[in-house]
Amino acid sequence: MKKSIVLLVVILSLAFAAVAGAQDTYKIGYACNNYNDTFQTYIMGYADAYAAENGVELVLADGRDDEMKQMSDIENFIADGVDALIVIPVNPQGVEPIIDKAAEAEIPLIFVNRNPFIDPDTAEELEIPEGVYYVGSNEVDAGNFQAEFVVDQLGEDAKCGYVVLMGQLSNTATPGRTGGNKEIFDLYPGYEFLAEQTGNWQRDQAVTIVENWITAYGDQLCAVMANNDEMALGAVEALETAGMKDDVIVAGVDLIDDAIVAIKEGRLDFSAKQDGQGQGEGAVKTAVAVLNGEEVEKWTVIPFIPVSAENVEDFE
Repeated sequence: MKKSIVLLVVILSLAFAAVAGAQDTYKIGYACNNYNDTFQTYIMGYADAYAAENGVELVLADGRDDEMKQMSDIENFIADGVDALIVIPVNPQGVEPIIDKAAEAEIPLIFVNRNPFIDPDTAEELEIPEGVYYVGSNEVDAGNFQAEFVVDQLGEDAKCGYVVLMGQLSNTATPGRTGGNKEIFDLYPGYEFLAEQTGNWQRDQAVTIVENWITAYGDQLCAVMANNDEMALGAVEALETAGMKDDVIVAGVDLIDDAIVAIKEGRLDFSAKQDGQGQGEGAVKTAVAVLNGEEVEKWTVIPFIPVSAENVEDFE
């Protein structure tokens, strides 16, 4: 009997020691730029699901496209004792206060999707501070893929006037994707740049802009490059109304669900798939790895994937 009691005490002691030495669940604050931004909610959803599956508590906040609101969210996260921060910045060019707050709290900071470390004028990579990481894609690649698709469809010697629907000008994805378009088209003298204008990622704004371009350029127009799918679908709508869609190639970025349907229906020609799952899960993985003391790349690149009618069924 005494031996059994001693054995039970030893077992319980070992169990308590194991629990005492175990790592508590990490608590990570996730500051989204805006819940109304369709693609950002995809990324957040994948991050949240991955965190739940792996025992990580992810606390979410909506910045509502307001820098002051997002800063308040981050301060609240820190006051609440989060172990790390994941941030999709409202303004990628104004992240210094966020970096300072994380450094003061001595917690890792992971930016995702919207890259603060790209020069908005030159698209060159900037140095990433200590304790800060970025998970996202190379935006220039998306623009390259769009333009290469157009050249592949129309030929290197085609005479083609193209326009660019840009995202928010404060977002570093905008010059990256737009610059990627021009980088390819500039290789072929027959491709003429006609105009560019920001549609702020919004479908309804893109409709109005493209309607104006149809009036201004008419038959000169043969390709619309949109920095995201929402604007691309707005361009499709305007071109269909004008009876010009069959004569104009439209390319977007992200491969949202509506874009998949439109490509299958033959209405949208192309999208550069941005891997929201890779970015969302990658952000959480990076945070956990840093907290575990592992060596982590400062910039985790999630590649874009070209998608057209030829391979869209692979992404349903």
